[in-house]
Amino acid sequence: MLIDIIAGARPNFMKIAPIIEELRAIKAKGVNVDYRLVHTGQHYDRAMSGNFFEQLGIPHPDINLEVGSGTQAQQTARIMERYESVLLENPAHLCMVVGDVTSTMACSIAAKKLNISVAHVEGGIRSGDMTMPEEVNRMVTDSITDYFFTTSETANANLRKSGVADNRIFFVGNTMIDTLLKNMSRLEKPEIWGKEKLQSQKYYTLTLHRPANVDDEKSLKGLIEEISKGAEELPVIFPVHPRTAKNLEKIGVDYPNIIMTEPMGYLQFIYLVKNTRAVITDSGGITEEATVLGVPCMTLRDSTERPETVTVGTNELLGIKPEAVGPAFERLKRGEWKKGEIPELWDGKTAQRIVEHILNLYNLY
Repeated sequence: MLIDIIAGARPNFMKIAPIIEELRAIKAKGVNVDYRLVHTGQHYDRAMSGNFFEQLGIPHPDINLEVGSGTQAQQTARIMERYESVLLENPAHLCMVVGDVTSTMACSIAAKKLNISVAHVEGGIRSGDMTMPEEVNRMVTDSITDYFFTTSETANANLRKSGVADNRIFFVGNTMIDTLLKNMSRLEKPEIWGKEKLQSQKYYTLTLHRPANVDDEKSLKGLIEEISKGAEELPVIFPVHPRTAKNLEKIGVDYPNIIMTEPMGYLQFIYLVKNTRAVITDSGGITEEATVLGVPCMTLRDSTERPETVTVGTNELLGIKPEAVGPAFERLKRGEWKKGEIPELWDGKTAQRIVEHILNLYNLY
């Protein structure tokens, strides 16, 4: 059996690493299963993808579609065209996609049109916000997926509402947490740690990349200003996404305690998050990592596709208005932030469960 594992953007790499490790272990035991790692090249620079392969022990991709930059439609078209060519030359038995990026949707469509089954890791998550490109990707992918590997009972319920039968839904947990727990002993201090003389719990960590926050210059400037005020004397370490960097240059943000850096490698960034006083973000994945690490998380979004980070974890949705930032900092400083717990099955064994289900589905035991 040949499984194509699709990776296209930075969030995908943390999700595929434990699955690949588990498949290699099963194959070494003589099970007739193999995989082909297909990197679409949606994130194509080293800062956003390259060093993740090295740090997480992911093998060099078997195929790189090298789609590069472009609009969402351009990237989707190039991925579909190039992945279709791969499948026509050498078909896989199963196309496994993860998350909700453009590559996830595009490869699912290309595979399904060639009658190749699709498995979606993180299937069923929904934000309810159709202005997010990721929400469109999720809904399109799930509409043609055969097997769903889910992170929560909320995702299961979303799928059932859309008519998916229980025998296609597998509640397995979160592969991002597999990667997080496995690498806790390997975390590394980022260069900024020594440069800024950072101390544990005496700085904040900020990430921003969603269009609603970074494309409007007035909104972006307002958010940065309120975050700078809320942090007071403490530094705010801000690894800047390439998309955000372009807009920051236009508005000329300059606050002494906002310390901007290049995107970090996984081991360095998680070290930063683990030791921070709180995270301010608009990323879905970081809310999951903060929850498991027990780190307070302020999310600058009106909705989330990961509600368990709010209902169970350490995350709170603040919305996207700058005026919501100050009160959140005040609650944190008063010690009123919730402690949170770890969601069900976020235990580091998700990849093992996924591979076991695949072996059962294809009678490979």
